[in-house]
Amino acid sequence: MFLNVRQTFSIIALGILVTATGVGAGDLATAAFTGNKLGTTVLWAVLLGAFLKFVLNEGLMRWQLATKETILEGAINRLGITVPLVFLPYLLLWSFFVGSALMSACGVTMHAIWPIFSSASHGKIIFGVGHGLLGLVLVLLGGFPLFERVMMVCIGFMFVCVLATAILICDDWSAVIRGLFIPKIPNTQEIASDSLRWTIALMGGVGGTLTVLCYGYWMREKGRNSSSALKTCRLDLGFAYFTTAIFGLAMVIIGSTIQVEGKGSKLIVNLADKLTQPLGLVGRWTFLIGAWGAVFSSLLGVWQAVPSIFVDFCNLVQKKYTNRTENEANNKRFYYLYLFVLTLVPMVGLMYSFKSVQLFYSIIGAMFMPMLALVLLLLNSQTRWVGDLKNRWFTTLALLFVLVAFLSAGYFNLEKKLKPLFTPPTQVSCVSISEFRGKSPFSYNCYHYSEPASNIRGQKL
Repeated sequence: MFLNVRQTFSIIALGILVTATGVGAGDLATAAFTGNKLGTTVLWAVLLGAFLKFVLNEGLMRWQLATKETILEGAINRLGITVPLVFLPYLLLWSFFVGSALMSACGVTMHAIWPIFSSASHGKIIFGVGHGLLGLVLVLLGGFPLFERVMMVCIGFMFVCVLATAILICDDWSAVIRGLFIPKIPNTQEIASDSLRWTIALMGGVGGTLTVLCYGYWMREKGRNSSSALKTCRLDLGFAYFTTAIFGLAMVIIGSTIQVEGKGSKLIVNLADKLTQPLGLVGRWTFLIGAWGAVFSSLLGVWQAVPSIFVDFCNLVQKKYTNRTENEANNKRFYYLYLFVLTLVPMVGLMYSFKSVQLFYSIIGAMFMPMLALVLLLLNSQTRWVGDLKNRWFTTLALLFVLVAFLSAGYFNLEKKLKPLFTPPTQVSCVSISEFRGKSPFSYNCYHYSEPASNIRGQKL
C-alpha cells in the first residue's frame, strides 16, 4: 500500500534537513568551477562523494541508536581528553567562518536578485546582516516544526530551480552518462596539474562538513532512539544524499556548459549572469532563486543545530570532569547564548571579502571529515559498545577510503591556499647584457623575473 504525501514527508523530513543544511555556497562554487575546468567527465566523483558522506552519517546514526549517545558523547567518554581539547577550538573557529561565509553568500545572492543598493559590497553587508537576524528570529520563535517547514520550502526552491537550469542548458547527454558511469580524471596539458586536486575537492565538497553532526540531534527531536528506527534512518539518509548528489550533478553540468568566472559567492552571481544568454532572464532568475534557497537553508540549519552541539559539548565535559550536568533551564540559556554569538560575532567577517573568509572556512572544513572517519572506525568497530550494529567489512573499507581521500583533499587544499603565503615575491632586477647594437657596445635592459634574480629568464619590461 502506497504511503500518502504526509506520511512520506514524515519519513524523509530529516533527510530534507540534511540536504538543505549540507548544501551551501561552497558546494555551489566548487561543483560549478570543477565542471568548468574538467567538464562532465568527473560526474562520477559527485556520486562517490555523496556515498562517502552517507557512510559517515550512517555510522553516526548507528552509534546513536546502539548506545543512546551522540557521536560527540561517545568520543569524549571513550577516547580521552584529546577530543575536547581539539573539538572546542575547532567548533569556535568553524562557527565564525561558516557564519560569515553563509551571511556573505546570502547577501551577495539577494543583492543580485534585488539590487536596491548602489554598491554590491553594501548590499552584501546589509542583506547578509538581515539574513543572519532572520535566521535568528525563525529559530527563536518558531521552534523545530517551523524550522522543518521553512527548510522544506527552501530545499524545494533549490532543487527545482537548479535542476531545471541544468536540464535546459545541457547539450550533450551522452557525455553526462559517460561521466556518471566511467570513472576518469581528465589529463589534458592545460589542467594536468590541477585535475586530481579538483576531483578530490569535488568529492569533499558534497554535503557539508561539521553539519553532518546535526543529524544526531534531529534524531532526538523526532524520538528516534532505538534500533527499530534503523530502516527509517537509512531511508531518509539515502534520500538526503541522493538529492545532494542530484544537486551536485546539476551544478557540474551547468559549470561545464558555460564559462565560469570569479570565486565564492561572486562566482554564483557571475554564473547566473552567464545563463542570461542561453536561457534569457527567466533562466537567470530561476538559478538565482535556487542558489538563494541553497545558501539560506544552509544558514538556517547551522543556526538551529550548531548551538545544540555546543550545549551537548559543555554538558559532556562538565559531567566527565565534575560529575554533574546542567539542568534544562541552563541548557536553554547556553543554547540561546551560542545562537546569539553565532549570529552576531561572524558579522565582523562581512567587512572582509568573501574570498578571504571562504579561504579559512575551506581549510577548517577540510579537517573535519578525516577526524570523524577515524572516530567512527574506533567506536563502531567495538562489539561491546554497539553490538550487532558494528561496522561490517565493507563499511570499514569505505571509512578507510574516506580517511585517505579527505586527508588528501585537506592536503591539496592547504597546499593551494597556503602556498602563496610562503612564495617569495617576484623580483625586478636590472642585468647587464653585453651585446653589440650599432655604435653602443653595451646595453642595460631591465627584466621582470618570476623567479630569483639569479635566474636569467624573464620578460623585458
